[in-house]
Amino acid sequence: MEATRETIRSERKAQEVETERRARGAWLFYLAALVSLAGLTDAVYLTIGHLTGANFRCTITSGCNEVLGSPYASIGGVPLASLGALAYFSVFSLATLAAFNHKWATLALKMVAGLMLLVTLWLLYLQAFVIHHYCQYCLFSAAMVLTLNLIIFVAPVLIKKGQYRLR
Repeated sequence: MEATRETIRSERKAQEVETERRARGAWLFYLAALVSLAGLTDAVYLTIGHLTGANFRCTITSGCNEVLGSPYASIGGVPLASLGALAYFSVFSLATLAAFNHKWATLALKMVAGLMLLVTLWLLYLQAFVIHHYCQYCLFSAAMVLTLNLIIFVAPVLIKKGQYRLR
């Protein structure tokens, strides 16, 4: 009888530890969802501007129209920013699902975020070495992608190692 009670106590303790661990990690997914909304806003703005033919006013850099008017700004007539909007929406959806412990969502989120980082690095290369101009909206998007990857890949490792704690 005593062994049964001890087993029940240890199972409850294990469940409590697991619940606490999941709650600690969930805030990272909420943060990733929030960052993805900032990126989504930027990408939708660029998509609308591309489709309407608007000129973009750059206040920080001076190459927005050169970058956004380049042949690299669309693929087969589809604005690259619209693909970015789709990617950011995917990250938002997957981060939300991952926050509610859908295990497949975490893997999919890592895959999408990793792909976004690779595309972002390629686009930064194009801005720097091919187009020779920078777009502040594109740089903002690059910062959001980098932030997402830090949240999704680096922060969980630091938390697991105990180097960072949310109080």
